[in-house]
Amino acid sequence: MRVMVLVKATEDSEAGVMPTTELFEAMGRFNDELIKAGVLLTGDGLKPSSQGKRVAFDGPGRTVIDGPFAETRELVAGFWVWEVKDMAEAVEWVKRCPNPMFGPSEIEIRPFYEMSDFGDVVTPEIAEQERQRRERTSGQ
Repeated sequence: MRVMVLVKATEDSEAGVMPTTELFEAMGRFNDELIKAGVLLTGDGLKPSSQGKRVAFDGPGRTVIDGPFAETRELVAGFWVWEVKDMAEAVEWVKRCPNPMFGPSEIEIRPFYEMSDFGDVVTPEIAEQERQRRERTSGQ
């Protein structure tokens, strides 16, 4: 099961406050554990939303919105993509994670859709196209 693990933004992360050396080292050790366990597929930190953009869709129209974005608690400051046995395993890994922020913070875990979740909507041709796309984008 693949999951995306989302580190929620805080006022500090949105202000661009950098982690301490100690936190950076602790997170590096945690990432090494994920790699050794074969869990970590990818992950990274994101710059504050003030450096981002959103594109709003309304029918054929597109509107570009410059950051920063309101509702800091709804923003993402970083992410991992993990391959785990089930949601319980993902939760156990997150519980072992160093607190990624100064003060209170949250990490959200969301499973990816798999082709099997779509049932009859996915024809064998679509399934094969998706398999080939994954191979090309994952470097396998």
